[in-house]
Amino acid sequence: MDTEFIPVESEHSAMSTCIGAQAAGCRAISATSSCGLCYMTEMLYVAASDRLPITLAVSCRALSGPININNDHSDAMGVRDAGWLMLFAETNQEAYDNYLQAMRIGEAVGLPIMVCQDGFITSHAIENIELVEDEKVKAFVGEYKPKHYLLNKDEPMAVGAYATPVYYMEAKRQQAQAMMDAKEVIKKVGAEFGQMTGRTYGMIEKYEMDDAEEAIVIIGSSAGTAKEAVNELRAQGRKVGLVKVRSFRPFPSEEICEALKSVKAFAVMDKDDSFNGHCGPMYAEVTASLYAAGTGAPKGISYIYGLGGRDVRVESIQRVFAELGEIAKTGVTGETYRYLDVRE
Repeated sequence: MDTEFIPVESEHSAMSTCIGAQAAGCRAISATSSCGLCYMTEMLYVAASDRLPITLAVSCRALSGPININNDHSDAMGVRDAGWLMLFAETNQEAYDNYLQAMRIGEAVGLPIMVCQDGFITSHAIENIELVEDEKVKAFVGEYKPKHYLLNKDEPMAVGAYATPVYYMEAKRQQAQAMMDAKEVIKKVGAEFGQMTGRTYGMIEKYEMDDAEEAIVIIGSSAGTAKEAVNELRAQGRKVGLVKVRSFRPFPSEEICEALKSVKAFAVMDKDDSFNGHCGPMYAEVTASLYAAGTGAPKGISYIYGLGGRDVRVESIQRVFAELGEIAKTGVTGETYRYLDVRE
């Protein structure tokens, strides 16, 4: 593989360089985390609006302040509306698999894509993973053959030109359509990847949801802890389950509604906070999806947890399920905006 590493002085410059490289006709990849992602923010919007399928690795970490270098999802969720596709991984195996699929997905719809994994928890952890042979990877990802690029002398073009009100809104509408189109692409690429490796991916993962009466919706590495909580409660006879969100952008609205249609109560676990006075960002997405579906939403609560690396244990998740059990039994939700394992 003909690859060039370009050292730059900042994250803003890193994304600017990726934009130039991708616009010129080659694949561009960068990586960042925490406040570095914030420093990139201006250029994230440019990359998306220029329809450049850049791949960005994000090891999710807390934002200052107070100063903190540990894991939560504040950085990635802070740029969730920049127009990027966003895949989240539970494990290092899933992160590796997501990277192999990311270029196919982004290039199919002409959008940049973030591959997010939990900082330190997976990014700095040793974990056995199954690698795919180089030749299979090359065949799966394929050669990058863009239709439009700056160095194509037969089709002169500009990138990042000024858009007047006559054109700006149409450009944004096309971005929105590309995001909607990505749903089927993610499923298709995930299915093809499964044929190659035996590991198939979709928009979400449902765990013990066939007869679940209470469920949690979660994203990232904490899904592994939550699965253990589900296993222990299932052994006690509780009908509980879990929905793990893999694709946050585009958001899997239809899949979420289908997964939660039979539960009596659910909790959405956000490892970040919107500071909007009533819920975390993923809870807003889930409840908006249920409301739009018009099927009669089950009782739901928003939990903020794990900020700044606060540990989440199996017992913590089991307490959430205990509260869901009471809601399912009484029909009384109470306070819907809650914090898990916080000193008040």
